[in-house]
Amino acid sequence: MTDIESLSEAEAANELMRLAKSIRHHNQRYHADDDPEISDADFDALVQRNNAIEAAFPHLVRADSPNRLVGSAVEGSPLAKVSHAPRMMSLDNGFSDTDIEEFAARVRRFLHLGDSETVALTAEDKIDGLSCSLRYEKGVLVQAATRGDGMVGEDVTANVRTIADIPGRLEGDVPDLFEIRGEVYMAKDDFAALNGRLLEEAEDPAKARQFANPRNAAAGSLRQKDAAVTAARPLRFLAHGWGETSDVPEATQFAMIKRIESWGVPVSPLLRGFDTVEEALSHYRHIEAERAELPYDIDGVVYKVDRLDWQARLGFVAKAPRWAIAHKFPAERAQTSLEAIEIQVGRTGKLTPVGRLTPVTVGGVVVSNVTLHNRDEIARLGVRPGDRVVIQRAGDVIPQVVDNLTREEERAPFVFPGHCPACGSEAVAEEGEVDVRCTGGLICPAQKFERLRHFVSRGALDIEGLGEKSIAEFLELGWLDKGPADIFRLKDHRGELLAREGWQEKSVDNLLAAIEAKRSPDAARLLFALGIRHIGVVTARDLLKGLGDLARLPDKADELRAWAEANPQGEAESDGKYAARRLEAIKAILEVRADGIGPAVAEALADFFHEPHNRALWDDLLTQVSPPPYVVETRDSEVSGKTVVFTGKLETMSRDEAKAQAERLGAKAAGSVSAKTDLVVAGPGAGSKLKQASALGIKVIDEAEWAAIVAAAE
Repeated sequence: MTDIESLSEAEAANELMRLAKSIRHHNQRYHADDDPEISDADFDALVQRNNAIEAAFPHLVRADSPNRLVGSAVEGSPLAKVSHAPRMMSLDNGFSDTDIEEFAARVRRFLHLGDSETVALTAEDKIDGLSCSLRYEKGVLVQAATRGDGMVGEDVTANVRTIADIPGRLEGDVPDLFEIRGEVYMAKDDFAALNGRLLEEAEDPAKARQFANPRNAAAGSLRQKDAAVTAARPLRFLAHGWGETSDVPEATQFAMIKRIESWGVPVSPLLRGFDTVEEALSHYRHIEAERAELPYDIDGVVYKVDRLDWQARLGFVAKAPRWAIAHKFPAERAQTSLEAIEIQVGRTGKLTPVGRLTPVTVGGVVVSNVTLHNRDEIARLGVRPGDRVVIQRAGDVIPQVVDNLTREEERAPFVFPGHCPACGSEAVAEEGEVDVRCTGGLICPAQKFERLRHFVSRGALDIEGLGEKSIAEFLELGWLDKGPADIFRLKDHRGELLAREGWQEKSVDNLLAAIEAKRSPDAARLLFALGIRHIGVVTARDLLKGLGDLARLPDKADELRAWAEANPQGEAESDGKYAARRLEAIKAILEVRADGIGPAVAEALADFFHEPHNRALWDDLLTQVSPPPYVVETRDSEVSGKTVVFTGKLETMSRDEAKAQAERLGAKAAGSVSAKTDLVVAGPGAGSKLKQASALGIKVIDEAEWAAIVAAAE
């Protein structure tokens, strides 16, 4: 991540736009969809980055800045909408003692307090639940609403009436109008029982709906159209504040919350009042130590200025009060035993080790799996089945091992496999990389769907009508078992396909016609379609400029492997001579005419064609398709013979398409700016390359000007 000090104004503006989009997306997933994609810690990091850039470039702060937004809009919710008065705010976050001390110092500065005046604070645990407001008139509950975007929430009155913690009528002397605000949550034991009941009630246990954590369960249970569903869920409520009211009968935050408790509404049993920041921080550490034993999930401690007249003077910033802050907890940890290490093969062939644990509860979630990332991480931790490990969890993502407590015990080390557990092909890590990948490619069952999807994609063979759904259907039927060559044999299944639901004669014939049209594919597209690592569209074209005929490639791959086996790198050549000889050999064997073909591409080719499965797949494919020899066609243009660099986001074409255009115009597309660069095409978000071009006095144009050059040549 670029240091903020080194960001240009344009780079800062572009990053703020990207951050705003990302934060809005994750707010929607968390607040509206109850299905977060990233951990709380990762989300907080995005917000912190946004805040730091805005602080450095205050003139770039946008109206839609995440600093001005609360929660997520509820337009798409099927529930009725409720407007909040006043707005339901969020809280600023602190992550260290220093952050909280600075908060207290800001309060003192804002209020112009003398050294002898103390700032009393309340401190209470921050419930990980769903924000909710309860409107009482004459002591009677008349309306309940979720926070939504702070201005407009969802009407959940009928649902809230089913929650035993929330009284329909308040006790005692209550203002004529009083809106109580707090959190709807689900206790840990109740959450476990609910998931168990859902599992028992499911017809197919494998497809039973299971909530990821108590917060998701509470949110999903409260935001139901049918209040009977909510009634069947064990929801609870804790109050922590108030909104619109006809009277505030107390002078302090602490006394006011206790007054709400006296009316029959539950409040946190951990609420305390303190005269100093040091005392409040001590309470934070006490709550953190007791966190695992609490009956509900929390993710921090909230501090509030106790005096309500001072709260009124402090007021609010865009989305949060100046008089309150949330002190977030670090990621949670727990100890357990590592029972086994299993290797999973991803859709791109990456072998990922997963640890199977003795189940342990971390932050309200029962954890039984842990990521071990890669071979190097296993070696670094020295983990083996049977070890006692410390795991860390942040939010809802799969946790990781942070320490091995039994590293010194005598036990055989875990041996990372050299072959793919899914297909038996070699599994290798390329030079300079930590990830081990299966070389089986299209024959590997773990990769088959993704590889076939890539094979027919727009940048590859571009077979119209053969999408993900159809590929999945044909794989399930066994019609694509032999790989991509079977795509061209789908015509043999025409009758069976017509008999299947969703297929009509026209759609079937259109698909088969689209497939037949690719019997003589562009050689570079076909090579790219194989999905060989490091061989993109541009690299495929560069390879074929020298080789011409795609059928020569397997023999060339054999030559590359033979050279590597006959010329192992020795200690005497560690000074770089081996690397130079190797690159020279690669260029000679592959008859390379362009830059960019080096050891990574050579190794990928050699590994792919070394596998008998892949060689058989290749031979089978060539019985179905006949790619013509590759011929480079160029046109004279104003950039012929020049070096062009593309940087920033291209909005009308991909980077590969842009480089292909440059090639057709007789130009060379380079990846970096140097004194030899003649032209830079800069899109939105262009950063260091644009700076370098300006410093070197190189001509810079935008995408529209580049399109005009292309149009003039054609």
